[in-house]
Amino acid sequence: MPQDSYLVGLIGEGIGPSLSPALHEREADRQGLRYLYRRLDIAELGVRPEGVGELLRAARAVGFDGLNVTHPCKQLVIEHLDELSPQAAALGAVNTVVFEEGGRAVGHNTDVTGFAASFARGLPDARMERVVQLGAGGAGAAVAHAVLTLGAGRVVLVDALPERAAALAASLNRHFGEGRALPAAPDALAAHLAEADGIVHATPTGMAAHPGLPLPAELLRPALWVAEVVYRPLETELVRTARRAGCDVLDGGGMAVFQAVDAFRLFTGREPDASRMLTHFADLAGAETALRATPAIPSSPCGD
Repeated sequence: MPQDSYLVGLIGEGIGPSLSPALHEREADRQGLRYLYRRLDIAELGVRPEGVGELLRAARAVGFDGLNVTHPCKQLVIEHLDELSPQAAALGAVNTVVFEEGGRAVGHNTDVTGFAASFARGLPDARMERVVQLGAGGAGAAVAHAVLTLGAGRVVLVDALPERAAALAASLNRHFGEGRALPAAPDALAAHLAEADGIVHATPTGMAAHPGLPLPAELLRPALWVAEVVYRPLETELVRTARRAGCDVLDGGGMAVFQAVDAFRLFTGREPDASRMLTHFADLAGAETALRATPAIPSSPCGD
């Protein structure tokens, strides 16, 4: 029988604004669970990404039930785990760690299913013969698997580290068949986008700590669909610019919710309500947007 009290957390860098704690805790509250979700920000703790194993061991020692893992630790955490789910092993990236009885740390990846569910819901009629993806890191591996699973004919992978794009392409071709994935240098992006049906963005660019556009705005055209992985902020510069260019756009909110749905299930053994969690996310994101848009009230000169 599942327990009724849980301690979980999130390891990553720059995760202070993450909505995951509130999203998990709201769903747990509706299910009558005691559920504490804590942020373990490596920058604030003074831990290098390569030191993720120290945090993992400490969390296990103090009684955490599980951890979510985000940038830049999704691949670095693997060597510190006792076991990987088949999907995490195929991806070479982990975003969810469950501490099982006996202390075994088992790595999973809910980014794949999270992105696939979000894409099917938000861009159900998108053409997918030729897809360009920016980013071949931990999140990139997950969404590339999801895109090919959803039926993409070919995915062109563009990454600032060409060897990383080449390694991911080789892994995808072994799994899905030769020719399904192709690495490309950043200077070839324009040529590939000219022939593409859509673009998937899977780099940190656009996050609150990494503002900006991941590609020149002039490369966007109305016939392209654009799928964003970043959800903080929900309207990244890419999302905003793509909408202005007339593209069909999928923001990162759906992926954030659906990967959390799967992680909640792994942590608790209970079935979350995905529709309810989508509503929770909309409420949280809307409240945050309103807060940012509200002008500060000037202090009274008397200090009242």
